[in-house]
Amino acid sequence: MNDLERKLYRIIYNMSRFRKNPTMEDLKIKTGKDGQSIRKAVRNLISRKELAWDKEKKEWRFK
Repeated sequence: MNDLERKLYRIIYNMSRFRKNPTMEDLKIKTGKDGQSIRKAVRNLISRKELAWDKEKKEWRFK
């Protein structure tokens, strides 16, 4: 996991604990990165099964 992926994982995990899904704007502000690099990092986390999106409950699942 690279630095951006680790940072995104921690942000999503911590915000999800309080039943709040971070928006793209939240992630841009907290990481200082652009939307394209955030999407790429989240896709990498999902492909490695570190993160999963539960469509029914509309929340993140963690490994």
